[in-house]
Amino acid sequence: MKTDLNYEAVIIGGGPAGLMAAEQLAAAGRRVAVFEQKPSVGRKFLRAGIGGLNITHSERHDIFCSRYANSATAIAPWLTAFGPDELVQWCHSLGIETFVGSSGRVFPTQMKAAPLLRRWLQRLRTSGVIVHTRHRWLGWDNNGDVLFEHAGDNRTVQTKATILAVGGASWAALGSDGSWAEILSTLGIACEPFKPSNCGFNSPWPTAFADALAGQALKNIGLQLTSGKYHRGDALASHYGVEGSLIYAASRDIRDTIAQQGNCTIYWDLLPDTPHTELRASLARRRRGDSASTLLRKLGIKGSKLTLLKALTRKADMQNPDALPSLLKKLPQQLNSCRPIDEAISTAGGIPLRALNDRLMLNDLPGVFCAGEMLDWDAPTGGYLLTACFASGLIAGRGAHDFLCNRT
Repeated sequence: MKTDLNYEAVIIGGGPAGLMAAEQLAAAGRRVAVFEQKPSVGRKFLRAGIGGLNITHSERHDIFCSRYANSATAIAPWLTAFGPDELVQWCHSLGIETFVGSSGRVFPTQMKAAPLLRRWLQRLRTSGVIVHTRHRWLGWDNNGDVLFEHAGDNRTVQTKATILAVGGASWAALGSDGSWAEILSTLGIACEPFKPSNCGFNSPWPTAFADALAGQALKNIGLQLTSGKYHRGDALASHYGVEGSLIYAASRDIRDTIAQQGNCTIYWDLLPDTPHTELRASLARRRRGDSASTLLRKLGIKGSKLTLLKALTRKADMQNPDALPSLLKKLPQQLNSCRPIDEAISTAGGIPLRALNDRLMLNDLPGVFCAGEMLDWDAPTGGYLLTACFASGLIAGRGAHDFLCNRT
């Protein structure tokens, strides 16, 4: 057992929440270190930026806050302190320019996470933040020191404040495996069960269409739930069912419906720009003798949308002009189950927000703060996940600084 390190504050987890907490403490003049179990920090952050790093969203503040559903009231103060505008300005302070896409999403001009992370780490090192990698958190020892496993040995670290930013339970290979919940449960901190969020769903395709649909993009399509909620965007047909940003936007409701009822029926709107009445009028003007395929082609139903229509309906219904408008505007598909939690982009569950004070310190463990995806909140992709992770790290870091001030 080695005891050779001492810091005023220790951050466990090197993702956006943990690094932002470290930045706040270093800016306040605190001696702080980040401990990460993987060989490098920010691995899930880098993975999120592979297809283009969607850092935040430009929509109105009240609408932005509403994306957090049942957690919106609790998260709103975080976003008041560090919301989308502040996050964009923070990127600019690192020399990372941003732009707003056509959907309102905000991206770095370079699109990738790596340039931002490199500049951030450089600034953190300059400010005195120490980063220790390959340190797996084991909890606390009998003296209250933080306990880690490193290079086959255990080592303890003395500190006055600890910030946990250890992620949720998806993408275990990148460090978020949820194993920390066991450590906290032994100390009486009960966690909500982890659930997949921003995930795909299983819905077996008819054999004749499985190969044709796998990997096909469903562009500019609408999705309606039985509750009446409507989403619009792009989805992706997979070999197992459906996924993609449009599905992720509705995943919380779909997941909860499956949990309650055993399955969930969604309704595809194949022509979101065409009202039902206009569609019916177009079909009424069809030429005598037009085949079903000709009608669909004239309406713009082709490619992956046509394959989806064929997979989810009967040929007789497709050939019935009276039934066709309803099918095109409200094509049903039954989703049976969520994909495995480790495939999910994020997770719900974890530490209940009620277990923390407004500075994100655990009520039952003074001096221990929590931030990021390990907290029980849920948000769709589109910049909402990252923004709340950054914001919670800022709140926890400042809270830890105030805690240290009150101890002296």
